[in-house]
Amino acid sequence: MKVMKFGGTSVGKPERMQEVAALVTKDDSRKIVVLSALSGTTNALVEISNSLASGDRSAANQRIEQLQEHYKNFIQQLLAKDEFRIKANALIAEHFEFLHIILRISFSEALNKDILAQGELMSTKLFCVYLEEKGVSHELLPALEFMSIDANEEPQLGSIKIKLAQLLKKHSDKNILVTQGYICRNARGEVDNLKRGGSDYTASLIAAATQSDVCEIWTDIDGMHNNDPRIVNKTVAIDQLSFDEAAELAYFGAKILHPTCIWPAQQENVPVRLLNTMQPDAHGTVITKEAGSVGVKAVAAKDGIIAIKIKSSRMLLAYGFLRKVFEVFEKYKTSIDMITTSEVAVSVTIDSDQFLPQIIKELEPFGTVDVEKDQTIVSIVGNEIAQTDHVLQKLFDSLSDVNVTMVSYGGSPHNISLLVPGSEKVKTLQLLNSGMFGL
Repeated sequence: MKVMKFGGTSVGKPERMQEVAALVTKDDSRKIVVLSALSGTTNALVEISNSLASGDRSAANQRIEQLQEHYKNFIQQLLAKDEFRIKANALIAEHFEFLHIILRISFSEALNKDILAQGELMSTKLFCVYLEEKGVSHELLPALEFMSIDANEEPQLGSIKIKLAQLLKKHSDKNILVTQGYICRNARGEVDNLKRGGSDYTASLIAAATQSDVCEIWTDIDGMHNNDPRIVNKTVAIDQLSFDEAAELAYFGAKILHPTCIWPAQQENVPVRLLNTMQPDAHGTVITKEAGSVGVKAVAAKDGIIAIKIKSSRMLLAYGFLRKVFEVFEKYKTSIDMITTSEVAVSVTIDSDQFLPQIIKELEPFGTVDVEKDQTIVSIVGNEIAQTDHVLQKLFDSLSDVNVTMVSYGGSPHNISLLVPGSEKVKTLQLLNSGMFGL
C-alpha cells in the first residue's frame, strides 16, 4: 500500500489532472490517492464565506457564479465524452446548489466549515469521473467517513485506523482508492478541517493508519531544496532528510511541507517522498528515520516574527522568574520560537501578535519590555551540525555584514537559528547559499 497526495496546483488544470491520473495508474500497486481542491478554489470559498459573514450576499452570489463557470469550463476540457460531461456537471451542480442555498441561511462557524469543504469534495468527484471515462477501476472513500478530530482538534488516529481498515476490507477488490485531503469531522460530528497543511496532514495520517510502504507528496517542485528557490537563484534538491531535520525545516519556513505533516508518518516510520508532478522522474527528497549524511543541508526562513526583550536586573536571577515569564505566554496560548538569556535580560520570539498587547501588559511588572516587529528567523538545518567542523566559523564569516540580533544554538543537534531584521532576509539567504553551500 502507498499513499499519493496531490496538491491544488497538481490538479488545478484539466491537463494536470489527466497527468495525475497517468501517474496513479502507472503501476498495479494498491494506493490511496489524496486530492486537494483545484488551485484557487479554497481561496474563492474563503471569499464567499467572508462575504456572507459580513452580510454582503450579492458579492457572495457573484463569486459563486464565477466559480461555477470555472468548473463548467474545467469539465469541458477534462472529459472527452458527453455522457461523462453530463455526469460531472450534475455532480458539481449539487455543490453549487448548496452554495446558493446558504445565501438564505444565517452565517455560522459551522456553516463556514461546510463551505470550505466543497473544494475537496468536488475535485475528488471530478477525478473519479475522469477515471471512469478512462475505464479505470477505482473507489471513492469519503474522508468524512473516517477522518476525525477530537475536542482539542487533534486527529483521532486510533479511530481513523479502525474505520479505514473497515473501508479497505470492504473495497478489497479495488487498487485505486480516492479520498479528500483537508476535511474531517470534529468531536460533535460536524464537518471540519485539519487547518494549515491539511491535505499533507491527511496523507500522513492515512499512511500511518494503514502502515503504508511510502507516503508520496506530489507538488510543483522537485523535493525540498537547500534554500528558498523563490528568493535564491541557485538551489538544489536535498536527496535525503531525517524526520527531525524535515520537521525543523518545515517549522522554520520551508513551504513545501507543513510541520504537522511529519509527525504521523514518523510515529509509524513510514518514509515520506516529496515529488514533482511536472517532473515525475526526478528523484525528489526522501524523508526517513535515517538522516543519510551529516552536516548542514538546508536553510529556511520564517517571517513575521516579533522579538520581545524583558530587562530586569532585580528580577532576572530571582527563583521562578523564567517560569513566570513563560506562564504569560502559556496563558495566551502563544508559542515561543527562540529564547536567549543574559545576566539582566531575557529575549524571546513569537510568530503571532494576536494577544501581544495583553502579553506586554502582563510582562511589564517584571521589568522594561521592548518589542521589535517584522523580524525573520533564519534556520540552518542539518544532521549533527553541532559536531561538524567549522560550521559556526563558516556561518558567521558568511554573515559578517548582516545585523544578527539573536542566536539559538545547542537546543537541537539539527538546528542553528538566527534572528535578523525582515528587511535583511533576502540578503541573509543569498549570503548563506554562497557561504555554506558554495552556490
